[in-house]
Amino acid sequence: MTPGAPGERVAPVAAGGALALASALAFGATTPLVQRFGRGVGPFTTAALLYGGAALLSMHAGPDRAESPLRAKDIPRLSAVASLGAVAAPVALAWGLQRTSGVTASLLLNLEALFTVVLARVLWSEPIGARVGAALVAMTAAGALLVGGGNESGFDSRWGVVAVMVATLAWAADNAVGRPLADRDPTQVVLVKAALGAVASASLAGALHEDLPQWPAALALAACGAGGYGASLRLYLRAQRTIGAARTGSIFACAPFVGAALAWMLGERIGGITSLAAGALCALGLWLHLTERHDHEHSHGDLVHSHPHALDADHRHH
Repeated sequence: MTPGAPGERVAPVAAGGALALASALAFGATTPLVQRFGRGVGPFTTAALLYGGAALLSMHAGPDRAESPLRAKDIPRLSAVASLGAVAAPVALAWGLQRTSGVTASLLLNLEALFTVVLARVLWSEPIGARVGAALVAMTAAGALLVGGGNESGFDSRWGVVAVMVATLAWAADNAVGRPLADRDPTQVVLVKAALGAVASASLAGALHEDLPQWPAALALAACGAGGYGASLRLYLRAQRTIGAARTGSIFACAPFVGAALAWMLGERIGGITSLAAGALCALGLWLHLTERHDHEHSHGDLVHSHPHALDADHRHH
């Protein structure tokens, strides 16, 4: 087959698409599962188990010799992103999941894109186009609906919804602050960040005298972290290198809706018209964001984090 002939890249595109979809499924399923297995478990303990699982998986994977290794000067920034993305965010999420539904929490994860765009504008002067601006309006409206309709189901607490929003803000700050780590080995970044987060969360859990969970719950939460935060990242990176960031990001954008669908299948028949309207607004916002055409040059590389999320052709999920 001659170069550029139709169908030449059908197999790689199909394989990359399958990897991206597997990554989205792994992460999307995490939110309702963490809610289920984390019942009665302290938020700091939950965070420690989640990122402990991610660290163990990354440790098993080992460094990538083709990537630039971490340097001593990266430690302060790694400490900052670990505090944001591997302590504050999962603790807020765990606390919020005990006070709101899996459907609502999964939909709210779309707000990370909104906060990341705003912080990228503030910290790095990245432009916001008309379509992304409209996407931000749609996602803000979705968040307002979920907060305002928090008591509609009789289960959702407004404070629980706010806590999940705080988690998305912390992960967005992780995105922005961690941007200069883009050129480092992603496996090493994830390993160090996850390990720092797990140790810090475990220390705080001990200081606050949080009870240790039963071993089945502990193993389940660690598995959620390994699969939803560790394996998902590796699948995402492999997909991105096969089909590119834009296609991978477009496929991965279904992750929050996977979580909402799984929560619904697990028996959460709640939310009513408010959740449906918020879901529609989130879907509109993601479509506007992912279909924007970039007319400006970017000088930054891909972002690497340890909690999955895709933004656009120039950004990588956690």
